[in-house]
Amino acid sequence: MRRDGRRSTNVEDKRGIGGSKGVIGGGIGVIVVVVIALLLGADPSAVLSSVTEQGGYPSDGTVPTATFSAEENEMADFVSIVLADTEDTWNPIFRSQKRNYTEPKLVLFSGGVQSACGYAQSAMGPFYCPADQKVYIDLSFYQSLKDQYGAPGDFAQAYVIAHEVGHHIQNLDGKLSQIQRLQGQTDETTANRLSVMLELQADCYAGLWAHHANRARGVVEPGDIDEALNAASKIGDDTLQKQAQGYVVPDSFTHGSSAQRKQAFMTGYQSGDVAACAICTSDTSCLAAAQ
Repeated sequence: MRRDGRRSTNVEDKRGIGGSKGVIGGGIGVIVVVVIALLLGADPSAVLSSVTEQGGYPSDGTVPTATFSAEENEMADFVSIVLADTEDTWNPIFRSQKRNYTEPKLVLFSGGVQSACGYAQSAMGPFYCPADQKVYIDLSFYQSLKDQYGAPGDFAQAYVIAHEVGHHIQNLDGKLSQIQRLQGQTDETTANRLSVMLELQADCYAGLWAHHANRARGVVEPGDIDEALNAASKIGDDTLQKQAQGYVVPDSFTHGSSAQRKQAFMTGYQSGDVAACAICTSDTSCLAAAQ
C-alpha cells in the first residue's frame, strides 16, 4: 500500500503507558485463547470486564518515557496513514447521504490500556469500543498476524484497521446496538449468527474502503488485495477453530467462515456500494436472517 498519504490527527499514542499491569496468568496458552476469543467476535466489554482492572496508568499522572525502534515508529506512522485514508473515504460517503461523519479515534498502546469498555491487554488483539468510539490496537498484534496466523503484509494490517472502522460505521448507524440488543433476547446459536452478520458487514465495509481509496487515491498496489483476502481467510472461524481444537462447530461461529469473510470483503471492494453491505432493516428481518 502506498505510504504517501496524509496522516490522521485522530491517533492517540499511549504506547509505553500500560506496561505489564493487569497481566492474565496462565502463560501463552491463555494468551492464544484470549486472542481467538476477540477475533471470533467476543463482546469487548464482556471480555475486558473479566480482566482484573489493576491500573495501567501511574497514579501520579506522569507518563513514562519509552523509546521505540525505527520499525515500530514506521508502523505507527503507517497506522496513521490508513486511518486518515478511512476518514477520506467515509467523510464523502456520509456527505452524499447528507450526514456528518464522526471520525473515530485510534489508540496505540503497549501492554495494556484503559478503555471505556474496560481494561484492555495486548493479548486481546485489536478491537472497537462503541462506548468511547475508539479503535484500540497494540502494534505487536501485527507480528502475531504475520507469525502465528500467516497473514503478512501492510495491506493485511490496513484491512484490520478498516474492519474495526467498519464497526464504528455500524455504531453510528445504530446497527451495532440493535444487533447487541437482539442478541440478549434470543438463544445462543441465533446470537452467534447475528454476530456473524455484523462481522461480515464490517469486512464488507473494509472492502468498500479499499475500493474508494484506490479509485480516489490509487493506494492499492499489486498483491495488496491478496494480502487482505489472506488475512480474512486466516482469521475465519472455521480456520481458527480447526487450529485451536481440531474440529469445526458452525453453530458457534461469530465472525463467519474463511470463505464468507473473503466474499464479504470482495463484495465491498468490487461494488463500492454501501447498500451492497446491508444486512437487515428491522428486528424481524435481522432475526429472520440469523435463523
